[in-house]
Amino acid sequence: MSDAVATLRNELIEIIGKNPNGHTDPKITEEFSSKLQAYADMPGVESSDVIFAIGSSVYGIDLPPKKKKQNTNGDNSSSSADEKVVVDFDYMKQFMKDVFLSYGCTEEQAEISSDVLIEADKRGIDSHGLGRLKPIYCDRMDKGILWANKPIDIVKETETTALVDGNLGLGLYIGPYCMKMAIEKAKKYGVGFVAAQNSTHYGIAGYYTTMATDAGCIGFSGTNARPSIAPTFGVEPMLGTNPLCFGIPSDDAFPFVIDCATSVNQRGKIEKYARDGVETPRGAVIDNDGIERTDTEGILRDMVLGKCALTPVGGAGDKMGGYKGYGWATVVELLSTAFQSGPFGEDVCGVDRVTGEPRPMPLGHFFLAIDIESLCPVDTFKKNAGNLLRALRESKKSPKGPGRIWTAGEPENDARVARFAQGGMEVPKVLQKNMVELRNKRPGLKEKYSKLPFE
Repeated sequence: MSDAVATLRNELIEIIGKNPNGHTDPKITEEFSSKLQAYADMPGVESSDVIFAIGSSVYGIDLPPKKKKQNTNGDNSSSSADEKVVVDFDYMKQFMKDVFLSYGCTEEQAEISSDVLIEADKRGIDSHGLGRLKPIYCDRMDKGILWANKPIDIVKETETTALVDGNLGLGLYIGPYCMKMAIEKAKKYGVGFVAAQNSTHYGIAGYYTTMATDAGCIGFSGTNARPSIAPTFGVEPMLGTNPLCFGIPSDDAFPFVIDCATSVNQRGKIEKYARDGVETPRGAVIDNDGIERTDTEGILRDMVLGKCALTPVGGAGDKMGGYKGYGWATVVELLSTAFQSGPFGEDVCGVDRVTGEPRPMPLGHFFLAIDIESLCPVDTFKKNAGNLLRALRESKKSPKGPGRIWTAGEPENDARVARFAQGGMEVPKVLQKNMVELRNKRPGLKEKYSKLPFE
């Protein structure tokens, strides 16, 4: 982030912080709008910046601006990018692979990294697929806080365990490497555990546990992240939204895979509450005064200023068992840092608090695989697991519910079936814009992708 960009962003944050009711004052709104427009026009500014969400939800300023494009007839008309377009999965995976190749990834690194991302889109986890390509991976490589082609070093290894160093390379490649190693050890010795240090964002944790279930193993994985969750009875963001993920095979058409954060909500959910004009549920966010906040627009402002924190699963305090989510988030943080002597908290926030400059976020991960055949026939295990899961789905439904009970992994399978039936994934206009920007900027892509599916 350049000095000019950082300065303007700080000015916007100052307007928000000093004027809690600024959206009701025309002069302050005009000042904020002017500065936000200037900020949006600066190079290197990410469209995912929460400043834009605040501008939209609090001040009613919809930026970055919607642009119109010149069509082939020369008249200004609304681009087809204003509509969602269904794009074939194979096409989208190849596009993402080519982007990674353009950054200097090897063929294997690009193939595996694009597979992790497209798998998220196939499962309906849109937040972790194409939507992460530019803002999380490309932008960070552009800023020099993540590297495209780094070796993976084995620091220490035994028959059943290993510690590897990712050297701040792509977590999307480091993750599969580690789980593959854990599975190979499990197949030979019954169990395999691999910890990773100096890695980066590794995508959906469910990708790794599904690698294990596909191999006839039970899988377990987790990762730390930038600080967002406050400890129970605390108010300072200390722990990441640390996902805890298990994968268990069954004789269903899909495995049991539970992949979820250890916080009640993530910031993206708060932004959705703002777009919908609803309050944030009590207990999901706590501020520096210990107040459980529900004022969605105020929460967004104060999260930018570091005055709010997310709460762990169970909410703030201990009345609804918030200490349980806090404990699970801490388990993930410990397994992601203690083996690795890895950083946590402010040291993985991604920004130098003094200068505002971006800095690397050295994350830790862990991967466990247990070979089922070492304990019982895999088909017996799958049948037993399937019987239990079907019993849960077939149990008595609430008369006030949707008339169906799901088990973990089933909603993602439903999404996969529906998306393949429609011919691929929907690409909204904001992601179309990202694709166009990458196509125009990265070497070799403009020649291969002269016309994208929505153009």
